[in-house]
Amino acid sequence: MRLKLILPALVAATALALTGCVNNGGGGNTTTPAPTIAPDAAAVALLPEAIKTSGELSMGVDATYPPNEYKDAAGNPIGWDIELANAVAAKLGLKPVWNVAAFANIIPSVKGDKYAMGVSSFTDNAERQASVTFVDYYQAGILWASAAGKTVNPDDACGLKVAVQATTYEHTDEVPAKSEACVKAGKAAINIVPFDTQDAATTAVSLGQVDAMSADSPVTAYAIAQSKGKLQAAGASFDVAPYGYALSKTLGLDKAVQAAVQSLMDDGTYLAILTKYGVQDGAIKSATINAGK
Repeated sequence: MRLKLILPALVAATALALTGCVNNGGGGNTTTPAPTIAPDAAAVALLPEAIKTSGELSMGVDATYPPNEYKDAAGNPIGWDIELANAVAAKLGLKPVWNVAAFANIIPSVKGDKYAMGVSSFTDNAERQASVTFVDYYQAGILWASAAGKTVNPDDACGLKVAVQATTYEHTDEVPAKSEACVKAGKAAINIVPFDTQDAATTAVSLGQVDAMSADSPVTAYAIAQSKGKLQAAGASFDVAPYGYALSKTLGLDKAVQAAVQSLMDDGTYLAILTKYGVQDGAIKSATINAGK
């Protein structure tokens, strides 16, 4: 998980006309009508026969990460990442089926072929590549936030409490590395405070329960914009890395998804969706596979 720049403003997401919501062990399963995007014959030809026959693209999402993936008032997944994945499904001639799940459960579910694709702002990195294959479609950075008026330096946060969403890159790699550097310098470690959802981590900063939070830059910028002056950026964004769709190593869907994403890039749909939500600074020109380090 993790834009090159602090976004000046983010466009409010337009709710999709989603239908068929059901509860499923704490998450929702939502089938959406495909966008009015014509299938790409070359991408469709690359589909595994089982997926093509089913006519559906089952996707897992943790819808607690606005503006990328979150929920409307009815509990349906919305956000730019949702809209883009729906467009990918349309290019493949498939009906998108959304399964709302805990972030930590999505990659294991994709690995076990419970979901065909994981869509949850996954940072493509070598550790995750051991479990799944990524089709990369975006570049994002990390951005910290603190309470308004409180100065926090992400490069010298020793001894501070820092909120993160559990199992994200910020939780598993970025903040622990900063904490380790503190200890090596003879300073106090960072007190890393994980929360199940990004909303909870953001609230903890607003309430003064922690000193700062670390999240993907479009997410942090959105939180600041929505905080009514309670939050401020702590430094600039850093550590740019690719977002990728998580795909099973055995299902054989990666080439088809890569072709579908590239088709969206080539015909302008991709950039139009990003621009609609104000996140176009992270746009890339080519869909790649496992480009993360």
